[in-house]
Amino acid sequence: MDMDKEHLPLSLYHANQVRELDRIAIEDMGIPGVCLMERAGTAAFGLLQTIWPKARRIIVLCGIGNNGGDGYVIARLAYLAGYDVTVLQLGDPSHLKGDTHTVYEAMTEVGLLVQVFAEQKLSIVDVIVDALLGTGLDREVMGQWRQVIESVNRCPCPVLSMDIPSGLHSDTGNVLGAAIHAKATISFIGLKQGMFTGEGPDYCGKIYFDDLKVPPLVYKQMKSNVCRLDADQVRKILPRRARSAHKGAFGHVLVIGGEAGMTGAARLAAEAASRVGAGKVSLATRKSHALFVNLNRPEIMTHGVETPEELKPLLAKVNVVAIGPGLGQSIWARSMLDTIKELQKPVVLDADALNLLALLPFRLPKSVMTPHPGEAARLLGISVKEVQKNRFAAVQALQVRFGGVTVLKGAGSLIASDKGEISVCTSGNPGMACGGMGDVLTGIIVGLLAQGFSLLEATQLGVCLHGKAGDRAALDGERGLLPSDLLPWLRYYANAELIHLDCS
Repeated sequence: MDMDKEHLPLSLYHANQVRELDRIAIEDMGIPGVCLMERAGTAAFGLLQTIWPKARRIIVLCGIGNNGGDGYVIARLAYLAGYDVTVLQLGDPSHLKGDTHTVYEAMTEVGLLVQVFAEQKLSIVDVIVDALLGTGLDREVMGQWRQVIESVNRCPCPVLSMDIPSGLHSDTGNVLGAAIHAKATISFIGLKQGMFTGEGPDYCGKIYFDDLKVPPLVYKQMKSNVCRLDADQVRKILPRRARSAHKGAFGHVLVIGGEAGMTGAARLAAEAASRVGAGKVSLATRKSHALFVNLNRPEIMTHGVETPEELKPLLAKVNVVAIGPGLGQSIWARSMLDTIKELQKPVVLDADALNLLALLPFRLPKSVMTPHPGEAARLLGISVKEVQKNRFAAVQALQVRFGGVTVLKGAGSLIASDKGEISVCTSGNPGMACGGMGDVLTGIIVGLLAQGFSLLEATQLGVCLHGKAGDRAALDGERGLLPSDLLPWLRYYANAELIHLDCS
């Protein structure tokens, strides 16, 4: 069993894909379904003993599906091991079928019987095991099921969820009315993609995995288009620099932005590009403040630009462009964006460049877009709620509509490539929910593009570095974290040959 996130599998699946993996293991590989259920319960009980070694009083909440079957197994094992076990049943056990009925009978044969749920029974307990609904849920939780979930969430003791917290959508990470707030979740056979983005991370707690000894051949028959980003991938694309290197080898970045009152955004992006190793960084901004933007960062070359004619010579000199940080939506801002429409160089678009793009859409195949859910909603012409309801669908729709590579920022940032593949980066923390963090990300990505990384490489690496630097900076506290706090750590983590990087 994998006991921490850095050792979790990389592939993520839809619920129906995991069911197909389960079917292949049972029907094609000849592993009895009840055997898989026993292995799941055994793995979960072992995890419970590891995480909460002093726990003696356990409540197991069971539904009537396969998830409930896993619960019956863990209840039986705990009971036989001398634990004080209470099994609270939702749904009529007379409706149990197949393997679930088999393990239910095995549990009752050792003398452990189910009881009807009552909230007061949760008052004296060390750990609650959630085996209610599982991965098949696709509609809002209602009635007694919702009342039970809300009762559990009011209980102060920790919860271990089997496979996925009850009420959480496996494919989207969206809460279906109500969901269990688990302290830990153990997932089986295949990790569900909804666990790692949107509301998933909040509800899953720490995620563990057990493949139930399913043969590798099973996984070869099911291709996944969604994966987690991992540390090894990042280290491989951050080579040690040649001792003979010079600034011309690492590209020239141009950041366009910084309307009056918003110069800090463009400045953050420019410095972030420098901190991840761009050879040279220029900033095109309004003439009224161009002389002052780099007062305490003289390495940034600033240019006062008011017209497309003044911008074009700068565009000709650089390798890559970022536009949007502090850009605003004025006539000047529109003229800057219009000037890069036909640019045949990599472009990173963020902030107001995206808001303007939503008004007058055009495609940039060599672009990286980095919207947060609000910007994504405007680009797609839907509500923020609809974006968050299915973040995977939203990021894919953005990529198809605008081309290039798209990042949908947020908890479990998603990256969609032009090959229909989506990657998930789970580094980062709530302290990064403040103005300017996106500008830093823009600078990181454009700085990596300048050094010759592909659109996808620069984006995946950039999102990982951004999250990792944010996590390190947040060790002093998430509340009050500033975007500029990340800048020293970007340099630290960009030197992958010197340190261990973990982007999981």
